[in-house]
Amino acid sequence: MRRDEPVRLGDSLADVVKSLRPDDQRRTPQAPAAVMGGVFGRWEEAVGAAVAAHVQPVKLDGTTLVVEVDDPAWATQLRFLEGTMRTRLAEVAGASIERIDVRVARRR
Repeated sequence: MRRDEPVRLGDSLADVVKSLRPDDQRRTPQAPAAVMGGVFGRWEEAVGAAVAAHVQPVKLDGTTLVVEVDDPAWATQLRFLEGTMRTRLAEVAGASIERIDVRVARRR
């Protein structure tokens, strides 16, 4: 391919992610960009509207997903939901999540 030809955005993002985290290929069988897009792009579908209203994904670091909750009570609730969320993220987004780290958002 010549340098002046257009490149698909998905291909370009996959190359950028791969260059930043080349070891992701060993930890997850899916392309990192596709997994990230699935987790962030299909979040509500994976976790449901009620959870998505209070919990947002912040960062996917290999097999660890960092989420932010809007209230400390949701941090407690996620301890009970973690297994279900990991299963749903695998089904919906193709993500192999081993751990979910929860952070409570600062009040504004």
